[in-house]
Amino acid sequence: MANHQSSKKRIRQDEKKRLENKYYAKTMRNALKQLRAATEKESAVAELPRVTSMIDRLAKKNIIHKNKAANLKASIATHVNKL
Repeated sequence: MANHQSSKKRIRQDEKKRLENKYYAKTMRNALKQLRAATEKESAVAELPRVTSMIDRLAKKNIIHKNKAANLKASIATHVNKL
């Protein structure tokens, strides 16, 4: 158990950040799932910039790794091009 006031505060901050990061990561996964499930090229092309932007923001904030972001973007771009 934490004894110092600063360590107690850090625990509170970490928990708040963890929940926030979890929310954004889950939102991104849902958007990816929705994009991959798309069967019409027009809707997928319209959705691609929004999802790509979301992935970039998460990588910038270190919620996901930059290489994972690059792999995800390449994967969804390939998928949309194949439609």
